Amino acid sequence: MPSEPRGRVDKSSPHRRPLARSRKISARLAASYPGSATELCALAHHNPFELLVATILSAQCTDERVNMVMPALFKRYATPADFAGAKREELEDLIRSTGFFRSKASHIIGACEAIVLRHAGEVPDTIEELTALPGVGRKTANVVLSVAFGLPGLPVDTHVTRLSKRLGLSDSADPVKIEEDLCGLFPPEDWGAISLRLILHGRRVCVARRPRCEVCELSDLCPSRGKF
Repeated sequence: MPSEPRGRVDKSSPHRRPLARSRKISARLAASYPGSATELCALAHHNPFELLVATILSAQCTDERVNMVMPALFKRYATPADFAGAKREELEDLIRSTGFFRSKASHIIGACEAIVLRHAGEVPDTIEELTALPGVGRKTANVVLSVAFGLPGLPVDTHVTRLSKRLGLSDSADPVKIEEDLCGLFPPEDWGAISLRLILHGRRVCVARRPRCEVCELSDLCPSRGKF
């Protein structure tokens, strides 16, 4: 990760100091959405493995739907070894309502096979080992790191991407670059929580088509205010 903040906005803007603004943004979001990354996470889980599976299922699916699927899924398969040996058709049927169920089943089975073979059935706790699992990208890995293990990890989803640009914290559309920019603006211990707070704010206030700038607690800090 970069040692210096890399968020960028137009230097002629009164909002051109992203590091100073990021501290205010962080404080206000923390007041509106209090709690740790573990407390803010909407995916129901009891351990890192359940969270890993839930996060894979959450792609293009609501957290509420995933939470509805998880009890029956883990009643049938309790461990990585169980999932690794699952009949694909049966697993697909159990997760069908989450969408893209064929690819998700492949990712879950592949990841579980790797966990059993490479990690003695335990979910690894490094970004390198997690992203080496089939079907596990940086976003999923960072969710597991920050929420399940309490380690630094900053997941970048569509909400984080949108708000980072609107708030002038990053000018990139590349999730990896956005992650680098945000990691340079916020302390490591806040990475997981700031990601989830941006997600919650993006769902409730700074929505995609018509952001609710008139009720946004960040409006005076936002270089995009009034542009939508």
